[in-house]
Amino acid sequence: MKKAFLFLLLLVCTAHYSQAVRKYSNEFMNIGVDAAALGMSNTVVASTNDVNSGYWNPAGLIHLEDNQVSLMHANYFANIAQYDYMAYGSPIDDRSAWGISLIRFGVDDILNTTELIDSQGNIDYNRISLFSTADYGFTFSYARKLPVPGFQYGVNAKVIRRIIGKFANSWGFGFDAGIQFEKNNWQFGLMLRDITTTYNVWNIDEEEYKKIANAISDQNQELPESTEITAPKAQLGIAKKIIIHYDYSILAAANMNMRFTKTNDVISTDFVSIDPALGFEFGYTDLVFLRAGVGNFQNIQQLDNTEKVGFQPNIGLGFKYKGIQVDYALTDLGNQSAALYSNIFSIKVDLSLFRN
Repeated sequence: MKKAFLFLLLLVCTAHYSQAVRKYSNEFMNIGVDAAALGMSNTVVASTNDVNSGYWNPAGLIHLEDNQVSLMHANYFANIAQYDYMAYGSPIDDRSAWGISLIRFGVDDILNTTELIDSQGNIDYNRISLFSTADYGFTFSYARKLPVPGFQYGVNAKVIRRIIGKFANSWGFGFDAGIQFEKNNWQFGLMLRDITTTYNVWNIDEEEYKKIANAISDQNQELPESTEITAPKAQLGIAKKIIIHYDYSILAAANMNMRFTKTNDVISTDFVSIDPALGFEFGYTDLVFLRAGVGNFQNIQQLDNTEKVGFQPNIGLGFKYKGIQVDYALTDLGNQSAALYSNIFSIKVDLSLFRN
């Protein structure tokens, strides 16, 4: 029943997506990756320096000393949807690096009941079939040091593939750009997502869409628009790592997440809306890590029409040994304060481990 309800929700959203909220398309690409980053409320734009930099800020790939791989799996919507991520990064020389990553967000084995009732009005359960709906994001990243000491930049080229069974599918293309600067143990980062806007062009099966429209009461019979546009976003970050008596370290980080439209973010104008976030990581001998963060500050309207500020805390921990790092985060994948929290695990491996 949960999958059937979600299926109807997805179909209705697809039918109205372009006209109502198309500026928020491809939101699955904003969920985040890596339990270490999620435990710090995603405040890693300035400090990211491993294979996962391809997602957070491609400039950070320049810190790779050897090949790395990263994997993550999480459940979404009370285990109905699956969220998977994998990435690979490698240095090219002492001034450049590259990486690739793949994100999949999908719901599988959904009941298709649009043909449950035949033309004579009879219910035939043999006419029920299964299908999947999935969003894929493939990213190629490149990073390079600038001639100015402490500066590095990175770019992403993204291909978006979205499939809703045999009902509809789309292709999308876009670009990101990021820059980092380091001086006196301070780190600064700027990530510009979808800088050229990301376009998704949908191919909708008209016959299948009519079945959906007929199956849902009062559904608009007109086909939705075939193009979605993802508007640019920006993330500005700052971080500093402090070493205490050689064995202990504290990483403090902050982000300003910006959308160039009016939203419910705690700072919101007609030009830009800003959602701040803070994150901390306590490390012991580069072996054990404890993390915490708070973000997603939103103005939430109450039943009496007053507003209060809601926020989302996250916590996490990690272990690193001989090139293998396992991280855990307790966080809200949906980035909504009312949603249930999720347990997220990720693993990162330095491939040099297998050559020793």
